[in-house]
Amino acid sequence: MKRSRFLWISFDCYGTLIDWEKGILNTLKPLLKRSALKVDPLKVLRLYGELESHFEKNYRPYREVLKLVLRALAERLGFELRPSEEYLLAETLPNWRPFPEVNETLLSLKDRGVKLALISNTDRDLLSETMRLFSVAFDLVVIAEEVRTYKPDPEIFELMLRRMGAPRSQILHVGQSLFHDIVPARRLGLTTCWVKRPGRDPYGATLPVEAEPDFVISDLSGLLTLLSSG
Repeated sequence: MKRSRFLWISFDCYGTLIDWEKGILNTLKPLLKRSALKVDPLKVLRLYGELESHFEKNYRPYREVLKLVLRALAERLGFELRPSEEYLLAETLPNWRPFPEVNETLLSLKDRGVKLALISNTDRDLLSETMRLFSVAFDLVVIAEEVRTYKPDPEIFELMLRRMGAPRSQILHVGQSLFHDIVPARRLGLTTCWVKRPGRDPYGATLPVEAEPDFVISDLSGLLTLLSSG
C-alpha cells in the first residue's frame, strides 16, 4: 500500500484533534466535587459514551444532546445539577484544547500538499468556536447538523465523499473512535487510521466495538511517519 497516494486526509474533531475526554472530565469535576462524589474517571467516560449514543439516535441539535447527557449523568451518578448549569458541556466545549501535537502536524500535512477535511458530530455554532484553536484552514468541513444525523450513520460520510469528488482510494480517514469513525469509514471503503493514545482506554467516551483499522498511531504526529514510509 503506497501511503503517498492520499490526496485527502479527513479527521474526526472531538476526541481526535481536540482532547474531548479531558474537556468532559474537567467540566464535570466541580459538579462532582460540590456533591462530595468521587467517581472513577473511566466510569464517567463510559457512561457518557453510552448516554450520548442513546440521545443521538433521534436527531436533535448537538447542544441539546449535551444537555440531555449532562442531565442523565447527574441522575445516574447522583450529583446536583442546577437549571442554570444544564448547558454547561456546550458552554465549555469551545474551550476544550487540541492535543499538543495537533497544530504542528496539521501544518506539516498542509506543507506536503495534502488536503484536509473535518467531519464532526456537532453544530455549526459550536464548531466555529473550536475552529479558532487550529492553525490551519481546513479545505472541507462537514457536520452532523447538515445531514441531521450523527456518526456512525454513513450519510455524513457520504456527503463528505460527494464534496471531495476524489476516488476513495485517495482518502485516508483518521479517528480516535472505533464506533463513530473507523467502523463506518471502513464499510464505505475508506482507508482508516486509528489514533490510539497510550495510557488511555481504547474506547473512552464511546461505545466499545471491534474494528480493524488499516493503521494505528499513538498520536497525530504518527501520520507524518506513516506518509513518509510508503
